[in-house]
Amino acid sequence: MTGLEPNAAHPQRRLAVAIAGAGVAAALLAAILTSILATRSVETAQDQRAATAKDVIFARKTLMNFMCDKMTAIETMIAVGQIDLDSTREQADAISVMFMAFPHLFPPSSNQWNPDADPDPVTGTYASPQLWTGFPEFYRQAAAAAQTAHDMSRAAKIDDFKSRARELRIICDTCHALYSENQ
Repeated sequence: MTGLEPNAAHPQRRLAVAIAGAGVAAALLAAILTSILATRSVETAQDQRAATAKDVIFARKTLMNFMCDKMTAIETMIAVGQIDLDSTREQADAISVMFMAFPHLFPPSSNQWNPDADPDPVTGTYASPQLWTGFPEFYRQAAAAAQTAHDMSRAAKIDDFKSRARELRIICDTCHALYSENQ
């Protein structure tokens, strides 16, 4: 054994101690977070009963605005002929994920359209009652939109991307025509 061998092992020991210390810190952090989340889950369970249809309407409007912003950015790039395929693919991927969640933000309690009322811009709904009576078709359209956006996010060529963007716009416009009262 040479004098170099123990010194060579020393950095490995320091690394092992650092890893073990990081593991202990991570376990401690996990325990603290679990304790906080457990406390909050009891509070949240109580708060969920206080959640209203207006809350879910606000959530779906927020999600729709997010998707509209992404789609506007994509359509603007297409319109000016300056398509950054990597950027637009990322935006399409985000839209795809959002469309998978979107129909779940229409519980029956949020069927609150009133043609005689002026809906609150934040918490009022423009969703047509036909959305709930034809929910399977609405759900199918949201799934088709998610799949089309996913296909956009995987397009290898700009022409393929543009074609999928046109398909997605048609799906969106069709859904709005069928299920929105502010057309």
